[in-house]
Amino acid sequence: MSQSVSSLAKEVIRLAHDGILMNMRFLDVALSKLRLEEKEQMGAFVFDGAVLFYDPRLLLARYRAEPHFMVRLYLHVLLHCIFYHGFQTDKLEREYWDLATDIAVENTILEMHFHLAQLQSDMLLQGRMDLLKKQAGGLTAEKIYRHFRIEPPSSKAVKEWRALCHYDEHLYWDKKEELTLSGEEWRKVSERIRADLKSFSRDRNPSESMEENLREAVREKYDYTDFLRRFMVMGETIQVNDDEFDYIYYTYGLSHYGNMPLVEPLEYKDANKIRDFVIALDTSASCRGEVVQAFLKKTYQIMQQRENFFRKINVHIIQCDHEVRSDTVITCEEDFDRFMKTGKLTGFGSTDFRPVFAYVENLQREGAFENLKGLLYFTDGYGIYPEQMPDYDTAFIFLGEDGEAPAVPPWAIRIILPEEEPSAERFS
Repeated sequence: MSQSVSSLAKEVIRLAHDGILMNMRFLDVALSKLRLEEKEQMGAFVFDGAVLFYDPRLLLARYRAEPHFMVRLYLHVLLHCIFYHGFQTDKLEREYWDLATDIAVENTILEMHFHLAQLQSDMLLQGRMDLLKKQAGGLTAEKIYRHFRIEPPSSKAVKEWRALCHYDEHLYWDKKEELTLSGEEWRKVSERIRADLKSFSRDRNPSESMEENLREAVREKYDYTDFLRRFMVMGETIQVNDDEFDYIYYTYGLSHYGNMPLVEPLEYKDANKIRDFVIALDTSASCRGEVVQAFLKKTYQIMQQRENFFRKINVHIIQCDHEVRSDTVITCEEDFDRFMKTGKLTGFGSTDFRPVFAYVENLQREGAFENLKGLLYFTDGYGIYPEQMPDYDTAFIFLGEDGEAPAVPPWAIRIILPEEEPSAERFS
């Protein structure tokens, strides 16, 4: 490769970098994290978390066809990192996720109306974006991905989207351990950018999509299994306690005294497992039935894991709107399985949280719980909260919100869980 090709490519990169830095101050930290390194005859653009590898001849060819190509590539790669796209690929259909993330960042760039990033194909792309937004309900990667899972695009549509939106290869997204910068480092960059945007937007609004995608990126993603551990209590389980069992004496006795162990294993040990807690389901008109079903399905799948269950449990599933409609007591896995298969959602009035807390307090007085650990209240959050803090942990849980769920009382835990596709085979 001639020196002139390499030098010209570097000059194009420098101009693009300076153009972004001068016009979009809120991206300065992200730009400082990204380095570029040329790789001859690579025929693609690949980002490893800190270094964008580029083929200089390919870069110049794309630059001659589209003078703003390098700025577009820069922004595309930066937004993937800022929106945390490469760090949440586990258990996702990669074809749909990769396509959804490319569309999401390109939509954000279009909304910026940044003259140095405009391409000839933008008018065509904008038309497609407008249609997809109506279909998916929004253009974050998460919403686009859910839409593609429900209504898969044709192979022709996928090809057309890739031609308009695909810039860099996502090779390192499956090799997170090889990424030069970790997801946590990029999360800090995202939080900094989100804060900087508030002052930047006094002069101009860079993109509504930018703010929406940043909310998704910096929002805490909870592992619901881990969260349920807050509602577990200590109890005895009938099984060998490996922590207190001495295998030396046990095997010595077996070998020297004719299958007579010198010490018997303890047949119980203390363990944290689910025993007493309450699940309150808001069945008001504003909390859709299929959303409640999705939450129940997730909870049911976790509770099916035998390590989370005592042989006997005491879980109350309370359905409520402005009053308590039903209380189903679950004492074993069979009860939960029966409820999931044959249970009916009832209510659909207005929302008032107070009757549930009063009802649970009455159950406590009647001795319905041995050790009530907590209450999980699944709701849309729009209702009347009790003023006094109960004597057990309380979590108000929202599903699939975009970070705008109502505030909860200071004594309660506020959890937003990722939305799952509703199940049509359970509940009627």
